[in-house]
Amino acid sequence: MARVLFINGGSEGHINPTLGVVQELISCGEEVVYFTIEAFRERIEKTGATVRTFDGEKFIKAFISGGRNYLLERINGLLRTADIVIPSVLEQIKGEHFDYIIHDSMFGCGHLLAKILKLPAINSCTSFAQTKASFDKMLEQLSEGIPTRIYDEFQSLTARVKGKYDVEIHSPYEVFCNLAQLTIVYTTREFQPIGEAFDQTYKFVGPSISSRLKQDNFDLAAIKGQSPIYISLGTVFNRDVDFYKLCFEAFGNSNHTVVMSIGQQTPLIDLGEIPQNFIVKKYVPQTEVLKYTKLFITHGGMNSTNEGLYYGVPLIVIPQSADQPIIAGQVANIGAGIKLQMQSLTVNQLREAADHVLNDPSFHKTVSNLRESFQKSGGYHQAVDEIFEFKSQYDI
Repeated sequence: MARVLFINGGSEGHINPTLGVVQELISCGEEVVYFTIEAFRERIEKTGATVRTFDGEKFIKAFISGGRNYLLERINGLLRTADIVIPSVLEQIKGEHFDYIIHDSMFGCGHLLAKILKLPAINSCTSFAQTKASFDKMLEQLSEGIPTRIYDEFQSLTARVKGKYDVEIHSPYEVFCNLAQLTIVYTTREFQPIGEAFDQTYKFVGPSISSRLKQDNFDLAAIKGQSPIYISLGTVFNRDVDFYKLCFEAFGNSNHTVVMSIGQQTPLIDLGEIPQNFIVKKYVPQTEVLKYTKLFITHGGMNSTNEGLYYGVPLIVIPQSADQPIIAGQVANIGAGIKLQMQSLTVNQLREAADHVLNDPSFHKTVSNLRESFQKSGGYHQAVDEIFEFKSQYDI
């Protein structure tokens, strides 16, 4: 069977959907060498992959140094990570043979490495896919008043990549979306905005939901039969103590059982008195809890949104950053939930939104239909089927 080079950055949302794919590839006889940051070594090694790492601190420093105010600055940050990732990967695989590469849709310079190594490439897309037309339109909308120096830096960075690695970059779209001959998208074509715009090189396999291979001490017996409200801001934007206290006010001492995940960085003592009907944990086995949940209040990360809809749970989405406003908008557009704004959020607004979603049957009808389509889409099993079809096309 084939040897696979897998390239990914250090983010839960980009790593987790790939775990089932890697485990399934290995069960089918593939050998996977997976590059990421050290923090994810143990989790990925449990899939059976060989894990190699690049410097996570230098990677993040390079990415952030591009700037945060404009989309093109973030693209420049991605280009800056090339000098962290590419030399490290090339040094560690010197003299080895690989048959194809799977790379993340954003982090890890996968598109560049595929060109450098001249390998058939598969893009692992953990958010909504983007056409060049939709990306260019978004970039234009977000570039009003952008300083000329940021464009100049993009030209300088692409010239540097050309000089060092003999690879040409023709547009910001290439950098941000890491084009490949095949793109695996971890949602359905129905949930994807303008899903009909994507050709057959895009395979919408649905959510890739597998065991997180992570230990936890959550007692699921405490929520069985309770139909809880589940609240989580994900793994990155989860340090908002004021928001957690607002949730206490909105739902404290109500008839709802509420499970709230606050992440590892928020001390429980900062929350003050926790209402008796709340179960507050630093970590919650999300996919297990969602099986019993009646309403999911989420930041709208792609994984969390997919997982909620996979289990037929209506959503209140309070986007924080990145692609979350787009995801929240799509949830609202299709009638699977409500979008709220964190900056203006009030106790009454959150409570009324929850009552509306819980009591309006249209939300439940929509998420029930989505649940059916998501669960039929195949997930990581379908992703591996598409990868093997790709291999046959390229005689791998």
